[in-house]
Amino acid sequence: MQYFVQQLINGLTLGSIYGLIAIGYTMVYGIIGMINFAHGDIFMVGAFAALIVFLILGAMFYSVPVVIALLVMMIVAMLLTSLYNWTIEKVAYRPLRGSFRLAPLITAIGMSIALSNFVQVTQGPRNKPIPPMVSKVYNIEGVSVSLKQIVIVIVTALLLALFWYLVNKTSLGRAQRACEQDRKMAALLGIDVDRTISITFVMGAALAAVAGTLFLMYYGVIAFSDGFTPGVKAFTAAVLGGIGSLPGAVLGGLMIGFIESMWSAYFSIDYKDVAAFSILAIVLIFLPSGILGRPEVEKV
Repeated sequence: MQYFVQQLINGLTLGSIYGLIAIGYTMVYGIIGMINFAHGDIFMVGAFAALIVFLILGAMFYSVPVVIALLVMMIVAMLLTSLYNWTIEKVAYRPLRGSFRLAPLITAIGMSIALSNFVQVTQGPRNKPIPPMVSKVYNIEGVSVSLKQIVIVIVTALLLALFWYLVNKTSLGRAQRACEQDRKMAALLGIDVDRTISITFVMGAALAAVAGTLFLMYYGVIAFSDGFTPGVKAFTAAVLGGIGSLPGAVLGGLMIGFIESMWSAYFSIDYKDVAAFSILAIVLIFLPSGILGRPEVEKV
């Protein structure tokens, strides 16, 4: 029983990271109906930005409190990735918004490769480790819960609540939901559609940067290739939870995390990805819109 609970905690931690990345996918898709496949690499860029800030802080100051270091790392990573995603949207995606549907998808894959190769050239192909930032571990009746796991879950819950409030209770959220339903009508009603879409890309990038910083803190290592697999799994989580739903994105991330953790614990770790994607296929057979997704209404 203790082993089972331990795996539940590990799955909750991993799923929280997937959920943060998945929110970025689902926000962009909800407004412009496009999958930003460069989002996983934005997550990786955020982790590298946090790593560089950590090294700079360590070189400039003898000792920095962990809380302050993490906050600075997150803020700088969020600013940098937001700039990257804003530029990508303006240069690569906006000119293709009215073209055939596959053009933005191909461009997104190209931007993903470009970002990955850019980091590989500038930072090198090897894994980049950092010393443990948070090492405190609580032992509760034989179950180990680390402080960094608690931080990841709390940050995910707070950001989900914050972004849910922004989307559902603010004027920006109303503009985003209007653009989701009908961009032309939203523009006729005075909403700046281009600005709303750019802000959405910036918000998604900020969430990916937070996820990248938490990933770096949790695993203590990052590489240029670490954007692809978490990105694909986060996209899977968004589809599983119901793409277009913020709680659904986090729920899908938690499910993927639990599946991977449990499969690795009781079966072969080599097939944990197969298990996750198999569960996705089974769920979508019975719930094509995902767990919390809304059926798409055909407009005539």
